[in-house]
Amino acid sequence: MASLSLGAPRSRARPRHSPQDCDATVQSTDNDAASSRLSAVRAQYLEDPFASLFSPPAPLKLPIINRGTYVRTTAIDRLVHAFLCDSPRTPAEQQSRKQIISLGAGTDTRFFRLYPTYSTPNALFPIDLVYHELDFPTLARKKLSTILSHPKLRSCLSGDVELNNDTGRIHSDNYYLHPVDLRTLIPGTTPPLPGINPTIPTLIISECCLIYLSPEEAENVVNYFTSILTGSLGMIIYEPINGSDAFGKVMVANLATRGIVLKTLEKYETLEKQQQRLKSAGFEGVGTADVDWLFENWSVDVEKERVAKLEFLDEVEEWRLLAQHYAVVWGWKGEGWIRWKSLKSQAGG
Repeated sequence: MASLSLGAPRSRARPRHSPQDCDATVQSTDNDAASSRLSAVRAQYLEDPFASLFSPPAPLKLPIINRGTYVRTTAIDRLVHAFLCDSPRTPAEQQSRKQIISLGAGTDTRFFRLYPTYSTPNALFPIDLVYHELDFPTLARKKLSTILSHPKLRSCLSGDVELNNDTGRIHSDNYYLHPVDLRTLIPGTTPPLPGINPTIPTLIISECCLIYLSPEEAENVVNYFTSILTGSLGMIIYEPINGSDAFGKVMVANLATRGIVLKTLEKYETLEKQQQRLKSAGFEGVGTADVDWLFENWSVDVEKERVAKLEFLDEVEEWRLLAQHYAVVWGWKGEGWIRWKSLKSQAGG
């Protein structure tokens, strides 16, 4: 159901709408992701001191939405942490440098949350991390404005910082905000984006992003990055699955009433198809799991007990149905990835 979605931060509108209408839907639905994140923080599922800077106060979401946001966020955070702590070191001058590329990042706060843990002088896991975010110029300009308005955000940018208020571009030593339409990334045609290093260990993240592109466009984005990145490479995809069963059909129909079309859902609607998707793109190992399975298998008992006490969940069956229609997929190739290889997976290998 649209109102029970575990997150549709970026979307594509109905074909009958104009391209401008489609892009406006893409940009406006980023508010859903920001408000869901803030709701999960206010309900004490998550800790995120930056969430309130990107979203105005709003009523709390339903408990199943908060729990879904919690599982989605913590699962991806676990994979990100494993990447940062486990990727292979690179030669001499770039020893321990790594980069993350977030597709359709919108108001996502992950870079700012990672900064104190990995990039400050007293960081628990000191890593030379470069973080890239890609999104439409409209959303990039909005994010740039928010960053400049809050010293707590601005202080996370290191070195010489170049800004372009007209486009929303930010270039700094550790953070790049690229105002770019992902549909323009064509393998063999589009030049590498500024600041992206093709040889260092890299992680690409797509949270409810590629599913709103056409299958050809989504494949082009993945192939674009796999063609220019020659070092150790990983990818995380979070998006809906199982659109052809009874619950999935209702979910898809309700999203359609909001002008949201899940364009790649049919092609990659099962865990097995998601696994094959990344293997076909050249990833040597792949893990997949739906959100229901992740909560049951990646959360320790004491954490599950803590979450259960936060809010009364009277729609347990509905939660499980909804959670079984969203998946996290992770794939890797190249040296390292010891921690990823040791993670339990519902399907894949």
